[in-house]
Amino acid sequence: MSTIEEKKSQTSIQLSGMTCAACALKIEKVLNKLEGVSEANVNFAMEKATVTYDPSKVDIGKMEASIEKLGYSTVKEAVDLELVGMTCAACALKIEKTLNKLPGVSTATVNFAMEVAHVEYNPADVSVTDMQKRVEKLGYQAVPKQEQSDPAERRQKELSKQKRKLLISAILSFPLLWAMVSHFSFTSWVWLPDLFMNPWFQLALATPVQFYIGRPFYIGAYKALRNGSANMDVLVSLGTSAAYFYSLYLTIVWAIEGGSVHHGPAMYYETSAVLITLVVMGKLFESLAKGRTSEAIKSLMGLQAKTAIVVREDQELTIPVEEVIVGDVVIVRPGSKVPVDGEVLEGLSSVDESMLTGESLPVEKKVGDAVIGATMNKNGVLRMKATKIGKETALAQIIKVVEEAQGSKAPIQRVADVISGIFVPIVVGVAVVAFLVWYFGVTPGDFAGSLEKAIAILVIACPCALGLATPTSIMAGSGRAAELGILFKGGEHLEQTHKIDAIILDKTGTVTKGKPELTDVLVEGDETEFLKLVGAAEKNSEHPLAEAIVAGIMERNIELLRTESFEAIPGFGIKAVVSGKELLIGTRRLMDKFDVEAKQAYNMMSTLEESGKTAMLVAIDKEYAGMVAVADTIKETSQAAVSRLKEMGIQVIMITGDNERTAKAIAAQVGIDHVLAEVLPEGKAEEVKKLQAQGKKVAMVGDGINDAPALAMADIGMAIGTGTDVAMEAADVTLMRGDLSSIPDAIYMSRKTMANIKQNLFWALGYNTLGIPIAAIGLLAPWVAGAAMALSSVSVVLNALRLQRVKIRNS
Repeated sequence: MSTIEEKKSQTSIQLSGMTCAACALKIEKVLNKLEGVSEANVNFAMEKATVTYDPSKVDIGKMEASIEKLGYSTVKEAVDLELVGMTCAACALKIEKTLNKLPGVSTATVNFAMEVAHVEYNPADVSVTDMQKRVEKLGYQAVPKQEQSDPAERRQKELSKQKRKLLISAILSFPLLWAMVSHFSFTSWVWLPDLFMNPWFQLALATPVQFYIGRPFYIGAYKALRNGSANMDVLVSLGTSAAYFYSLYLTIVWAIEGGSVHHGPAMYYETSAVLITLVVMGKLFESLAKGRTSEAIKSLMGLQAKTAIVVREDQELTIPVEEVIVGDVVIVRPGSKVPVDGEVLEGLSSVDESMLTGESLPVEKKVGDAVIGATMNKNGVLRMKATKIGKETALAQIIKVVEEAQGSKAPIQRVADVISGIFVPIVVGVAVVAFLVWYFGVTPGDFAGSLEKAIAILVIACPCALGLATPTSIMAGSGRAAELGILFKGGEHLEQTHKIDAIILDKTGTVTKGKPELTDVLVEGDETEFLKLVGAAEKNSEHPLAEAIVAGIMERNIELLRTESFEAIPGFGIKAVVSGKELLIGTRRLMDKFDVEAKQAYNMMSTLEESGKTAMLVAIDKEYAGMVAVADTIKETSQAAVSRLKEMGIQVIMITGDNERTAKAIAAQVGIDHVLAEVLPEGKAEEVKKLQAQGKKVAMVGDGINDAPALAMADIGMAIGTGTDVAMEAADVTLMRGDLSSIPDAIYMSRKTMANIKQNLFWALGYNTLGIPIAAIGLLAPWVAGAAMALSSVSVVLNALRLQRVKIRNS
């Protein structure tokens, strides 16, 4: 019996209309119930749903319809494309059908008369460039007219709307608050206009606040109750409605009884109006603070070049970077950004890659070298071929990893979600019981006082802070980590990394540079003359060690001589004739084979080999002349990084396929005490298993390709690399700086983030746990409860934002 593996796709759906974590949980549950959806996570802080699904069983339209059925909205972007080349209505219909079939496109309508296509789409699944390419395939042209929906602009409009509502609410509520404050004994000196105590005047002020400013709470409560759940809107609506309608009842009774023209009974209009004002104010502050948690993404996006100079039909054209296509020849001038990923065709320059790799020194680029989009060209003109564009570039991949990490859900958040889901019904129950206890027991018949206690409970218990506690910390923590060159693939990996107590480091390319270098030159006579001959002989060999020797000699600005003859002797070394002199370079066996007396050098040779170096003896005209040694040298930061890991209480183990003597020599240089040598690639995963069997939480650090089985087996797989290859796919964490210092940095960021989440959860839960009984015993006025509730959400977000200022040692 064979099974066909389901084809999985992933999409992000931007949401609006959620007011608390209970809303997010409701959407998440509904999406997870859809056939074909394998996993759905809703991030309340980012207002985004991330869904993994089988496109053959469910489409995005069905997901959006399910969300909208619950009473929430999905936010789409829109673009108008000017179409060129249509000749009849059939052309328009063909384009419309094609666009509507693109994944991520919600609706596409083509107006033949105006020659414009209006497309609503999800930018996570499809780009304007993708649409243009599909239209061009049909034989037409599509040019973006203008972006109809810019996310930053949309957010700004929403903030402006919130500010305007807060201002209206504050102006209308102020006289009511003034009237309330003047009743306190310690404020009896405050002058109070008689008009402010008139019930009709108070009703006129409170009504627009209740039903215009408070309208979203009623709508949200209706949607939640209709779908069998309860959220923050239910609590706010219940509390404020109870105060407002009880006051309205008192106003009507007062009017029927022919009350005083100016003064009426004690009413609670100020309770409902001030509560709504405080909640609106809290939401505004929360939105402003939440906007800052995505600054890491904004700064990464800001790195992208806006335009590119391309050569088309022998002309240099400046075009938007979105219009560059694979294969385009691109000119990169000094001081400008590399627009897309590519390969150098002509030119020589140094490129600053620090914004992506953290490497402070510019990297020399010559013909054939790869260049990364968004890096800065320093001094020479480069002519390059575009190899990756749009979503395929290294920067786009990095942005995608960070966005997915910020949108994913850490296991600790599940606990908060469960609590939020059952919290609201319990609170409503507690409020009803408190009302009954006060009305029938503590103060019999005091309806107003009992109602006040119930309202305070309803308001103080809003679970907003609980829903924000984890996602805001994950967003801020993963964003700050990205700025430091550490890419966590998801919230769960950011959470798990702090538990690591054992780290296995691959030797080559991780602890060491992965590239041999000339380290020692021991010569009997003139060193320059000796190296001229050795370099001339070795430049004919393709062996990596020979290349290292030649590179080392050229770095010393020594000119190489011409080789007259060359012969490689496998297993022994090489034989060459340079300037009439016969050179032998290689092992002890090579010296013995040609009867060269070199025993006086064997002790030094052994000493070099014991320190992890490969030494080669050199004879000129059958006489021993000296020795050169080559080694894969350790990275400058390896020793300090290992020291930091030990300080953090983490066991460090080095693993390699090399012989034990070389491995121990390298380990000793960096301070690693545990070495696993002569381990085959497939054996690395077994070593990870052995440590896990001892109860260790193991991180494996490698290059992400050769070490893939071990990376997958480890609790956390970390790939060392620049982020230009697909090491990201193999690992849970990608360390974009090519050194080990990013490992303790990653663990430190994970620890700081988890501490921050725990602080947030403690504050949110502690606040509710303490607030409810204080409100129940009558020590909390409803307006104070409203202010405290708003403050709790804002304080949780502000605490999470502290992660964006975390300083890393040695980074």
